[in-house]
Amino acid sequence: MNECYYIELADEKHVNPTIEETINHIGAWIPIGQVKNYINLDNNLYYWDIFQNGEKAFVEYGILINSGEFDGLSSKDAIEKITKELEKKKLGKKTIQYKLRDWVFSRQHYWGEPMPIIHCPKCGIVPVPEKDLPVELPYIEKYQPSHTGESPLSAIAEWVNVKCPKCAGIAKRETDTMPNWAGSNWYFMRYCDPANDKGLADKKKLKYWLPVDWYNGGMEHTTLHLLYSRFIYKFLFDISVAPTSEPYQRRTSHGIVLAEDGRKMSKSFGNVVNPDDIVKEYGADTLRVYEMFMGPFDQAIAWNIQGVKGVARFLDKVWKLSLERAESKKSDSETLRALHGLNKKINEGLETMKFNTIIAGFMEFTNFIQSHQEGVGKDAVEKMLVLLSPFAPHITEELWQKLGHEESIFMEKWPVYSEKMLKKDTITLVIQINGRVRDTIEVKAGISEKEARELTLSQKKVKTYILDKEIKRVIFVPGKLINIVV
Repeated sequence: MNECYYIELADEKHVNPTIEETINHIGAWIPIGQVKNYINLDNNLYYWDIFQNGEKAFVEYGILINSGEFDGLSSKDAIEKITKELEKKKLGKKTIQYKLRDWVFSRQHYWGEPMPIIHCPKCGIVPVPEKDLPVELPYIEKYQPSHTGESPLSAIAEWVNVKCPKCAGIAKRETDTMPNWAGSNWYFMRYCDPANDKGLADKKKLKYWLPVDWYNGGMEHTTLHLLYSRFIYKFLFDISVAPTSEPYQRRTSHGIVLAEDGRKMSKSFGNVVNPDDIVKEYGADTLRVYEMFMGPFDQAIAWNIQGVKGVARFLDKVWKLSLERAESKKSDSETLRALHGLNKKINEGLETMKFNTIIAGFMEFTNFIQSHQEGVGKDAVEKMLVLLSPFAPHITEELWQKLGHEESIFMEKWPVYSEKMLKKDTITLVIQINGRVRDTIEVKAGISEKEARELTLSQKKVKTYILDKEIKRVIFVPGKLINIVV
């Protein structure tokens, strides 16, 4: 059972922790305003909120008490059992309440799908015949809103005035257009077969590609867009157009880029960063890589021009190091181990959207190349460029050609890392005396406690610290440290 304690400090005097505590835990002093950032369990966040703001009702899932026969059940299971009991006694029943409401589907602007409707004075509202679909927007020079409140399309007589499909009399097209939501609700289906002019998309292609594996969008679309998109997709499934009942297997959201002053970018604040200006001065790859490096993908992060410059320097380093190693021999085992480690970090980062850690991994690897040039061959540089290509496609493509390749870097297979290659033959073992670091030694990986103890006690530095002292205890943490208590 987890227990939480809230302790108010009597003063700010620091006392060194015991040796045992330093083995199992690492303490840190954190300002009270930052505590929430370090709490990684939802329950503890709840307790911290109570400590700060006083008691409040618990509305999350938990375990039932004082609930008779339902005691001990999780609230999730209890909801089902209580509902069944109420239905059994005919005291209530389970219902689903949808929050869908009437939705105004028309807009008085040019950009939008034209509604396939014709208004006839004699026949009334008449749908455009299927043979005349789709109705496309006319090309015009001026699409600003009209002064009458009508759509700009209403002023284009040659497009508006048509014959009624039923009576062939004089009629007019509907000039309101569909909202942006209309096309964005199903565009991913059209991606499966974008050139099809006979229908929404070929059923075989839809069946092959759908549902969407991973659907990412902005936070502001999490509610409305997803609600309508899923609703329309399910309708298309009901009429046997969509091949699956759900449109996406996984849905994630990304944070927004704030201005350098921490506020939302706005013309009224005068803090908007034009990406075209960044591309012009630093290049498209710098902008791409910086946006991935600037912070966690799902959080709002403030723009920082110094960070942009830092990424530009990193890409300059990639360029220089790649060309310097163009004629070098094969890489040594240490380089290959570092490369496989980078490969693993990238694979894991892509699955978890930790793009900032991926870019940090590339920066670490270029630092490794710089300090280990004799052991870095052309083979390692080429693998690094392939791994970097999705993030910085322009510079990697050009470097790939400069290294002698005629085919595009994007025709290369994605590198596969080996867990076996990640294992080190040796490790650095930290030596502590009474909890304080006194030395480090290079030992074979998997060294036993007995071997580590013998090797530690034979070190010159260690002998000076334990001279004429009784060894009371030896604490060994495999692969990390050995602590001699005297």
